[in-house]
Amino acid sequence: MTTTSFSILGLDASLLTRLESMGYQVMTPVQQASLPFVLQGDDLIAQAETGSGKTVVFGIGLLTRLDATNFNAQALVLCPTRELADQVGKEIRRLASAIPNIKLLALCGGMSFRPQSASLEHGAHIIVGTPGRILKHLRKGSLKLDAITTLVLDEADRMLDMGFYEDISEIVAATPADRQTLLFSATYPDEIKQISASMQTNPGSITIEATHTQNRIEQVFFETAGKDQRISALVTLLGHYHPASCVIFCNTRLLCQQVADNLQARGFSALALHGDLEQRDRDQTLVRFSNKSCSILVATDVAARGLDIKDLEVVINFELSHDPEVHIHRVGRTGRAGKSGMALSLYTAAESHRIIAIEEYQKTPLRYSSLDSLQALANLDLKPPMVTLCIDGGRKLKMRPGDILGALTGEAGIDGKQVGKIDIFDRHAYVAIERSISDKALKQLSTGKIKGRNFKARKLQ
Repeated sequence: MTTTSFSILGLDASLLTRLESMGYQVMTPVQQASLPFVLQGDDLIAQAETGSGKTVVFGIGLLTRLDATNFNAQALVLCPTRELADQVGKEIRRLASAIPNIKLLALCGGMSFRPQSASLEHGAHIIVGTPGRILKHLRKGSLKLDAITTLVLDEADRMLDMGFYEDISEIVAATPADRQTLLFSATYPDEIKQISASMQTNPGSITIEATHTQNRIEQVFFETAGKDQRISALVTLLGHYHPASCVIFCNTRLLCQQVADNLQARGFSALALHGDLEQRDRDQTLVRFSNKSCSILVATDVAARGLDIKDLEVVINFELSHDPEVHIHRVGRTGRAGKSGMALSLYTAAESHRIIAIEEYQKTPLRYSSLDSLQALANLDLKPPMVTLCIDGGRKLKMRPGDILGALTGEAGIDGKQVGKIDIFDRHAYVAIERSISDKALKQLSTGKIKGRNFKARKLQ
């Protein structure tokens, strides 16, 4: 037994078995440092990057404090975006399957309010959601927080960046004073210290150094003559490196959309992700990027925070961030899980002060290169390997991934290896199909039956 095994924590045997079945053999650094505080019932402020395993920390903490026979809300997890809330909710549900009759409810904006109220009438042990929607339910009286024993603020720095401080304060005021409060943040600005002081009691404090070490990530900086030349410089980078998956960061929503539109007009598979998108468009964008039917995501920092992006080859900073710490977190989205990655940054001579700040922050010299030294790859194929098909049916109609897979591999005779990721939402389902057989798959889904019913299907372009 190693000292980093979950078994040393004295957890319930069923929870230990569940952790093992989920692939959690040993604790990550943030889990090892945080869980002793959490299991003692202490407040905690933890500085740890996205992807460090912190969801398991507060998931274990809140589950060990729950009374399954009491259907009042006992744990509340606040997240900055619906995407992160969905991700957190799924992870806690997986952990909670070790405990019978635990109910978790996600309350996020962009979804109908009334069905959420109806679900709350039946009670829920755990609430995961965004501050705006949680506050709306609180004010309408559909949500009571007077039985909360564990409050979690996940990605607290992003919630403050997004202007949620007053919403959070009002929500926290509705919870019992003797609750346990766990605050997780990738960065530790003064605002985080202030919110901790106002909402926590003698918290334990831990800082986990970022695991995305520089030697796994190749960083290169390219100077452009001026702002007008950035798009052509970006096209040069994409043509030379031709990444299968790439996130391009911009500082504003407007520029984010402009860059995505410009790349689309040039034949690239690019989509924008920012706060002005309708929720369904956000869902479709994330589905297509994660299932490899879109190669390029152009995003703002807030929109991209907390996204579960696996095997990201390249990060491109179309604009440098004003904050060197944010730059490091952008860069750290590639080169994960022991894999190598590449981070490419464009800058103008007028932005040299930002370059100096980055160099001082990461304490290593930066590497520079010339755009003139790059060459576009021959026979550049701009089409991604997969195509996404959308089906007008989801969880509300009891749709499951196996139903869609069966419809494709059964009567249509499509090889299961040609079917990619399947995502099920309340009213829609998305399936990734190899491009070469996408028309055949679409015909089957449109004319055949799933679960004995006909559904409309279409290809997302």
